[in-house]
Amino acid sequence: MSTPTPTGAPRGPATTVDAIIERDGKIVLVRRRFEPVGWALPGGFVDPGEMVAAAAVREAKEETGLDVALGALLHVYSNPLRDPRRPTISVVFTATATGDIVAGDDAGDAQWFALDALPAPVVFDHAAILADYVRFRDTGVRPDPYV
Repeated sequence: MSTPTPTGAPRGPATTVDAIIERDGKIVLVRRRFEPVGWALPGGFVDPGEMVAAAAVREAKEETGLDVALGALLHVYSNPLRDPRRPTISVVFTATATGDIVAGDDAGDAQWFALDALPAPVVFDHAAILADYVRFRDTGVRPDPYV
């Protein structure tokens, strides 16, 4: 748990989760309604007292309507500049899903995309995360811990 500052605001980066949901060779991206506007992996902030895996499942359901089953932990992304709003640490999972996409929560849209035909813009560091995912899926090699 982060130590509060004198003003009560937590110090340090916020914890977030993202899910790379794949089905039939395609992945789900959501179009964000709020800044930064663009396409992103389904995900969001971990609630106080919530486990990161539960947050990933919850956020995916809220944003896509899909019931997801988490697979591997791909990586923990912690570049302080990865989110223009504030420093975040994202725990990124692979996942499969059942059901039909229905955009919800802060997602203006949610769609399946082929990995070689992604929409623009892909926000945050999610294009780099997806490149890491393709390498992991094809070779089993996870990203370098220092990225």
